[in-house]
Amino acid sequence: MSKEIEGADRVFKALADTSRRKVLDLLYAENGQTLTALCEQLDMQRQSATQHIEILISANLVSVVWKGREKLHFINPVPIHEVYERWVRKFEKNRLGFLYDLKVQLEGENDGKK
Repeated sequence: MSKEIEGADRVFKALADTSRRKVLDLLYAENGQTLTALCEQLDMQRQSATQHIEILISANLVSVVWKGREKLHFINPVPIHEVYERWVRKFEKNRLGFLYDLKVQLEGENDGKK
């Protein structure tokens, strides 16, 4: 299995859980939060939050920066973009092409008049 596929598998696994998606939403809203700040906004114990964040870190969706004694968590959108490019964009292109063809057909039938 290639590194790219293994990375995508970790991203999908990480995104499959609602709690982990909530962590990403929280970091999107306010990047650079401590574990304590995140736990205050999550409905779970610190140990559970740590486990979820570790999965996000292993999927490269969250990075950690130490600032003194504080461990700050930052969202990394690159793996999500890679998933989008590989799995969403190609389907979106076909759909948009279909809508464009439909528009041309409909306008052609009406000579561009409503």
